[in-house]
Amino acid sequence: MKNRLPVPLFALLQQTGELAERRRVHVYAVGGFVRDLLLGIPNRDLDLVVEGNGIRFAKAVGQRYKAHVTPHERFGTAVVTFADGHTFDVATARTESYDSPATLPTVRPSSFREDLRRRDFTINTLAIRLNAPHCGELLDLHNGRRDLKDKTIRVLHGLSFIDDPTRVFRAIRYEQRLGFQLDRNTAVLMTEAVKMGLVHRLSPSRFSAELLHVLSEREPVKTLSRLADFNLLQFIHPRLKWSPGLARLLNAVEQTIAWHAGLSLGRLTSPWIIYGMALLDSLPQSAIQETLSRLTFPRRQAQSLLWVPQEGARLLRTLNRTTKPSDTFRVLRNLSDETLVFLKAKTRSDKVKQNISAQFTTYRRVKSILTGDDLKAMGLKPGLSYHTILNRILDARLNGEVETEADERRLVRRLAKRF
Repeated sequence: MKNRLPVPLFALLQQTGELAERRRVHVYAVGGFVRDLLLGIPNRDLDLVVEGNGIRFAKAVGQRYKAHVTPHERFGTAVVTFADGHTFDVATARTESYDSPATLPTVRPSSFREDLRRRDFTINTLAIRLNAPHCGELLDLHNGRRDLKDKTIRVLHGLSFIDDPTRVFRAIRYEQRLGFQLDRNTAVLMTEAVKMGLVHRLSPSRFSAELLHVLSEREPVKTLSRLADFNLLQFIHPRLKWSPGLARLLNAVEQTIAWHAGLSLGRLTSPWIIYGMALLDSLPQSAIQETLSRLTFPRRQAQSLLWVPQEGARLLRTLNRTTKPSDTFRVLRNLSDETLVFLKAKTRSDKVKQNISAQFTTYRRVKSILTGDDLKAMGLKPGLSYHTILNRILDARLNGEVETEADERRLVRRLAKRF
């Protein structure tokens, strides 16, 4: 911990353990934070489990560090938010029971050992004791460290995927993200859960959240391909199939996103949506509408996912016919960066690729020198003509027809004669 964690985070864990000891509760760091710490992967998403009252302890931490605490009484959990914006989650040790497959569990307080038994995979059952003087002691009750060493994803019991079918998606995400392999029995249990159609029983919000996690992975193409191996794409839509065309488009999206990042154009707001566009691209419009009606994606992103298949092909045909930079600029000016990246990945036309690249790197940065105030100073009466003239100046600058302010003024005088 001392060698791999930032100094402030290590100090926070030590002091949290000292606070726990004074308050006579047992506190543990658990889950992905511990897993990634042992793998040497940076991860500041800290989850603490308290054998005692988790919310009360979270409030004590908040008071100690002047941090904001958001309790969730129903689940016995709380989020602690520090002044620098960093957060961590605190939960009361609990056990879960499922009344029926794919439903949310009934939760009740329990021991720390019982809390570990409810978790998804052995590699996520590892825990670190924080209480002084045992701070830093690793607890491994389910052979999680062995599976980390063997690079294995293994469920804790045979009903794991039946209780919670979202785990089939998490198993594949961890497998692909970490470069691990599914335990043979785990793979069999996954296959059986898929055949039983249990994923269909998930609520739209839970299924949408899992799909969003998949599309947000650092390398989602590998994850989507693996989902296809287990016939999981059918739960997005029955007509969605893995194919060489889909693989080509997804790989092209991955390469184009990397191209965008290499240009230092700023981070894409929602790169996941570009993979979503590619995933749905081969479906007919009715199937896309049906899919999006079931998913609970944010409204703006859902509209983009629906709009691109409707208009994308037409836009690409238009771009293939444009002859002037100004034409390209006008066609693309109101599109999001995510849509532009997708169109660049989708087209096979070098001309269109160059046009979209130029929109990113050149066209959108071009500005005219003259403004409306300059037009007024030149004696033009304010009105709709201002908008038309300024647009014409911008077109001329994009097309290389003007370069200096004097050029723009000469163009204005010519245009003014038409109004």
